[in-house]
Amino acid sequence: MSVLGKLKQKRRWAIASLASVPLIMTLGNSMLIPILPVMEQKLHITKLQSSYIISVYSIVAILFIPLAGYLSDRFGRKKVLIPALILAGIGGLIAGFAAWKMENAFTVILLGRVLQGIGASGAMPIVLPFIGDLFQREKDASATLGVIETANTGGKVLSPILGAGLTAIIWFLPFFSITFFCLLSVLMVAFLIQSSEEKEEPIVFRTYMKEIKQAFQQHRRWLLAVFAIGAILMFILFGFLFYLSSVLEDDFDIKGIQKGLWLAAPLLALAVASYVTGKKIGSNLRVMKWVTFIGIVLTGLSVVIISFFDHFLYLLCLFFVCGAGIGMALPSLDALITKTFSDSIRGAITSIYSSMRFIGVAAGPPVIALFMKWHVFWIAGLFTIFALAAGMLAFRNIDPEAD
Repeated sequence: MSVLGKLKQKRRWAIASLASVPLIMTLGNSMLIPILPVMEQKLHITKLQSSYIISVYSIVAILFIPLAGYLSDRFGRKKVLIPALILAGIGGLIAGFAAWKMENAFTVILLGRVLQGIGASGAMPIVLPFIGDLFQREKDASATLGVIETANTGGKVLSPILGAGLTAIIWFLPFFSITFFCLLSVLMVAFLIQSSEEKEEPIVFRTYMKEIKQAFQQHRRWLLAVFAIGAILMFILFGFLFYLSSVLEDDFDIKGIQKGLWLAAPLLALAVASYVTGKKIGSNLRVMKWVTFIGIVLTGLSVVIISFFDHFLYLLCLFFVCGAGIGMALPSLDALITKTFSDSIRGAITSIYSSMRFIGVAAGPPVIALFMKWHVFWIAGLFTIFALAAGMLAFRNIDPEAD
């Protein structure tokens, strides 16, 4: 094999290794959503309590993501990423063992999910700046970000099927599977990614904070808009997924792998849209803005009419359109963030962005669980208001070329 061929092969393995991180982190959360009704029965908990199993993971990640971003900028991406994956795996072991051996396991399961959340804070958010470090050409970085978002959404596609399949064997097996997947990702990142991790003169904290402050002063208008849009889109995605999973089981008695297959179909639209968008947007900031706006419009159109009919096929079709819209927007938002800032503060900026996305993930299930006590009209109204806000922010505020 030629030298060029070996370099391309190493690059492909590096991309695959980085893509394994969001795939596994997504499986670690999304895989549990379709099986929450099973957990409610096995653990004797309410629907609101079951939503905490999802939310606590995201809330803890929100708190630790800024620290992980700083540490990765200060000491290197791999030195943060690998221990974070190990910690997430340990959290899976604790949750799985509690579900297996303990009578009142709910609190210990939440403890395991806390550890997974800390691990997640140093995993997925580190991948975005890592790509910016590895790929200097904006076109290559945008394409790779598309692959990363595809892996992220691919995890959402696989999660309902895999979660239902593992639960059919043993109901707590999904917790243990997270540990196995984390170990696999650790090995890939450790041995298949070659990057320069040595910092000649690590930036001091005061200078670091000064650079971040300057970045916000220069790009505040569109940067805050991107943060808010990321949170809104993840709120709609995970809220809609939680609602649909509950409706399929409670109203239509669709359970197990059958439910997983139904949920996977619309999530596949999200994965395909992410991959295609990443390939097509290139380095054009204006294209990124309008692709984001169009994706939000599609999302808004799908959620505004949720309450018109109640058949599950109708809801699945709406979720298909919603997923496609969100899949268009996310790679564009990632690229806007990743390629605008220098590598010295890239980890910090992307960490704040990831924190905002995790806020949406954390808020979606419990908020929708509360709204499900009333008519679905209120859920549709809530989603619509958020989609309108995101659309306005994208239309009016995202304009990096003006800064």
